[in-house]
Amino acid sequence: MHSLSPPQAAGIALTYQFKSEMKKSRKIANRLLSMYEILNDYFGDLNWWPGESPFEIAVGAILTQNTNWINVEKAITNLKSANLLSPGRLLKEKDDTVSRLIRPSGYYNVKTRRLKAFLGFLTSEYGGIIARMFEEELPALREKLLRVKGIGEETADSILLYGGGKPVFVVDAYTRRILARHGIIDDDYSYGEIQDLFMTHLAPDITLYNQYHALLVNTGKQFCRPEPRCKECPLKEI
Repeated sequence: MHSLSPPQAAGIALTYQFKSEMKKSRKIANRLLSMYEILNDYFGDLNWWPGESPFEIAVGAILTQNTNWINVEKAITNLKSANLLSPGRLLKEKDDTVSRLIRPSGYYNVKTRRLKAFLGFLTSEYGGIIARMFEEELPALREKLLRVKGIGEETADSILLYGGGKPVFVVDAYTRRILARHGIIDDDYSYGEIQDLFMTHLAPDITLYNQYHALLVNTGKQFCRPEPRCKECPLKEI
């Protein structure tokens, strides 16, 4: 019986590793698709993210940090009533006035500074025209947004996906909790690692990313709470 040479043994090991990784990848893809199909059948089309314009969606993405959407809607309604929901007028308005109008969203002084930082960026880079901003390629624009003070990964990706129609998956606390409880990720997974799971194993489809994130948010709110309601959850079978 002939023994394998070191190169042959290494080649067999690499082939085995490759097949193992491919099998694992297919399993994750199938799991993610199964979850999507179950939740989509349960909730139906959620038409997320609400907003009458890309700029309104961007403002909403900043205001929704650390609060719920009902409060954001109140703040946006106040801005509309004051005729301030436009980049130029909102940037020029006094901070005290903006803070008062967005008070329902919480952390209103901090969020005023974040809004003004974004508006300053939008004005200096794109002349205050958000459509021009979204003409930029996804990787470059995402990197620029992340350099704006107060805009983190989830906020940037929300602006890109929902406001700009860019194929990027938004990850939030609900996503992390649901995937961890289903054994798909470990607790120490980073935002980028979770995002890569979806963007590697699913087609780069804007509608799919939009709906999937909305489905996970609804599942997290209704079932996968800190105190889970597993018996009622549509994902209980998997």
